[in-house]
Amino acid sequence: MPTPENHALPGAIFEESAVLTVQDLSRMCAVDERHIVEFVEEGVLEIIEVNTIVEADTTAHVSTTEWHFSGASLPRARLALRLERDLELNLAGVALALTLLEELDHLRRELRARRQ
Repeated sequence: MPTPENHALPGAIFEESAVLTVQDLSRMCAVDERHIVEFVEEGVLEIIEVNTIVEADTTAHVSTTEWHFSGASLPRARLALRLERDLELNLAGVALALTLLEELDHLRRELRARRQ
């Protein structure tokens, strides 16, 4: 039986430069696609690209829109989900909390840079 010290966890290295779809984010965050759409609508996540896909059918053309997100959206979505779950925040509260956390991080980096 493996001990905790030598037990390997499966995983993959994920690059922030990766491009993700709504389906990718929902799968990686283990939530419904509608939840990702709600994050976009509330401003929690930002779309970096919108693709319109036109498929020719025998009777008509069908177009669908596909949103793309940067790889940085994955940790942001996971943090948003934790805020929702752990602090029981609604979507507006999650968006505000993320904005404040980003501002705090920016101010801390600025303060560190001035001290050096």
